[in-house]
Amino acid sequence: MSAYIALVPAAGSGSRFGAPSPKQYLQLLGKPLMWHTLSVLAAVPAMTRVVVVISPEDDWFDSFDWDIPKLEVLRVGGSSRAASVHNGLAALAAAGEDWVLVHDAARCCLTVAMVERLIARVADDEIGGLLALPVADTVKRATADGHVSKTIPREGLWLAQTPQMFRCAQLLRALKNGVEAAITDEASAIEMLGLQPRLVEGEAQNFKVTYPADLALARAILAAGKEG
Repeated sequence: MSAYIALVPAAGSGSRFGAPSPKQYLQLLGKPLMWHTLSVLAAVPAMTRVVVVISPEDDWFDSFDWDIPKLEVLRVGGSSRAASVHNGLAALAAAGEDWVLVHDAARCCLTVAMVERLIARVADDEIGGLLALPVADTVKRATADGHVSKTIPREGLWLAQTPQMFRCAQLLRALKNGVEAAITDEASAIEMLGLQPRLVEGEAQNFKVTYPADLALARAILAAGKEG
């Protein structure tokens, strides 16, 4: 029987955030932002391991009390997301047929229900799949000087989220064979093998904390969840 393993790449510096520490360690309701992410993944009953991949030079992780079951740490992070996921997969010592669910550390408003929906829809899929949202807004392509070049039809367009769920061996092969510059997420690496991952509808609250204003929204969502 295949195991389900969560893999969270967290070797980035969060330079766009402009904070004194990497954004995954910023305080959110009294815990590091990434604590909320890892806690949800650990709370999924089917998940056997929750593995966070950090930089070998990370001086922050050991400063916090993570108190999260199933949590493992791999200090093999690379210079890019693709490199961190590849290195993490190579170090997992997992079976090739095991499912790995790669999730952004900064998507801290994930819920157990979202993960279970993904697993239910993808567990019998030959390729794997990802959470995503259909594009609801009108999409414009811009010129180099910031004017509208054209309107892009939004039918069939989706915004990729995470987790993204694939077999360990196949994802490792995809990341090893792919051109790193073209790999923006795990699904894009799988697509480079000529395969078509399944899209599973996610939720708007599963956004990635990228800018300072996002932190206030994440705080409000998490606080509302605790009150509920």
